[in-house]
Amino acid sequence: MTVNLAHDLDAASIRTHAVAADWRAAITLAGDALAAGGVTTDVYTAEMIAAVEKLGPYIVIAPGLAIAHSRPSPAVLRAGLSWVTLETPVSFGHKKNDPVSLIVGLAAPDHDGHLEMMQALAGVLMNTEQLAALKNADSPAEVLALMSTPELTAERKAHS
Repeated sequence: MTVNLAHDLDAASIRTHAVAADWRAAITLAGDALAAGGVTTDVYTAEMIAAVEKLGPYIVIAPGLAIAHSRPSPAVLRAGLSWVTLETPVSFGHKKNDPVSLIVGLAAPDHDGHLEMMQALAGVLMNTEQLAALKNADSPAEVLALMSTPELTAERKAHS
């Protein structure tokens, strides 16, 4: 089954060219965007920050990219994503992958509920041309349009 991230990502959960002073502020932007999209409550943002404080910058999975998340909790209302691009990248303290300019917020109500969404997200992140366009998008509408393009859907199907 092909998951369309444009359907899983609400325009209210997208921030482009956002400003963050540090990694905590960057995660807060991603968490606020999740809450704005009805995916989580504000408590989840604090849980994401606490996870990085406890475990270190493990969420920085590739150069310039962090996937902010925490364990499933009552603060998660439904599975969903947020998408935050930063005007100026910030350091998370990761030796290889800092600084970060894209934070994807991820929330799942259980351990299995996000697997298809993660597979679709991996397809986006592996398509370097599409990812570059998404990072440079100027509005939530542009992000959603880029995620809905036939080329991206074909790329995701090829990786299924």
